[in-house]
Amino acid sequence: MGEHTVTSFDEELEHIDRLIRDMGDLAGSMLAGSTRALLTSDNALAQRVVSDDAIMDAKQRELDDASVTLIAKRQPMAQDLRAVVGAIRMAADLERVGDLAKNIAKRVGAVGQTSTPRNLSHSIDTMATLVLEQVNKVIGHYVARDAEALKTLRADDEKIDIQYTAVFRELLTYMMEDPRNITACTHLLFCAKNLERIGDHVTNIAENAYYVMTGTLLPANRPKVDETAAMSAA
Repeated sequence: MGEHTVTSFDEELEHIDRLIRDMGDLAGSMLAGSTRALLTSDNALAQRVVSDDAIMDAKQRELDDASVTLIAKRQPMAQDLRAVVGAIRMAADLERVGDLAKNIAKRVGAVGQTSTPRNLSHSIDTMATLVLEQVNKVIGHYVARDAEALKTLRADDEKIDIQYTAVFRELLTYMMEDPRNITACTHLLFCAKNLERIGDHVTNIAENAYYVMTGTLLPANRPKVDETAAMSAA
């Protein structure tokens, strides 16, 4: 974005941009904390993630208020308007990432109370690492204003879908092999689904960020590979 005649206009836009970066950093921290808590049965860490959700919500409210005020005062046009509206949309997705990370954290206690071997929870470790990488990258590409990297990252969501299908099959196998695994594996399936949904929100962020930078919408026919729905219906 170019500089404006009114310096305070640039400062207001930068404030909104900084809130997006802050929310992105917090989303990554919450996701990393919730998955680490799940893998190590760390209830204290899980509780900190749950508490962080209030901070995420407050930042979204601050961004919404700042955006509405800027639109009312400055009546931005073209790229500036795209930037503000895009920020509102990205903030909504980042807030949902925080909610989903909190949901994972809330299941840590239930998984830890079961007699299921801890290595069952490791089945989602690879998926969690992949999703966290996507969350961190999307904010990095937004800050760097790298539209082409955002396009590539959006397509990479297919890898998360494939990993989710693998986790679904693995946990289903554990449950069929030993009914004592059913409770823990059910919680882990919900955690895996939350991770898959986080990947979808990252895709939304990438699409909005790309539009902010280029004024062009990415094609709607993004690859989507989630075989679990078909497996469940079979």
